[in-house]
Amino acid sequence: MFNPSKDEVRRFFIDAWRRRANSVLTPLEILAVQWVEQHPEYHDNLTAPDALEREYGVEQGTSNPFLHLSMHLSITEQVSIDQPPGIKQACQLLASRLGEHEAQHAIMECLGAMLWTAQRSGLPPDGEAYVECVRRRATRD
Repeated sequence: MFNPSKDEVRRFFIDAWRRRANSVLTPLEILAVQWVEQHPEYHDNLTAPDALEREYGVEQGTSNPFLHLSMHLSITEQVSIDQPPGIKQACQLLASRLGEHEAQHAIMECLGAMLWTAQRSGLPPDGEAYVECVRRRATRD
């Protein structure tokens, strides 16, 4: 299982963004760049001299761009392989209502809630509950 460190994740996004115009990118780097392009508010974070050391937390009142972008990649991968089962259909239903980008943001909330619950309970993440959360968001009025 792939389990990169905080620095490795940050370097991945920083390097992909820096190399986007002059290098051949891997498929994962291409996806990363596509998500970065949809978040111009993060461009300065990826080019800042202190990008590897900068802290993002509630205390600073800023969201962590690397976490946010990583969640986009994770959701994109989950949908592409339909894992957990049903996430692809639930995402497509939600995207038909909100558009792909906004659907991903709504899915992030479900993903974050599932991970928080798993951490708090000490149990494995509940994929069925996660997919059901996405379905509920997709069928809201």
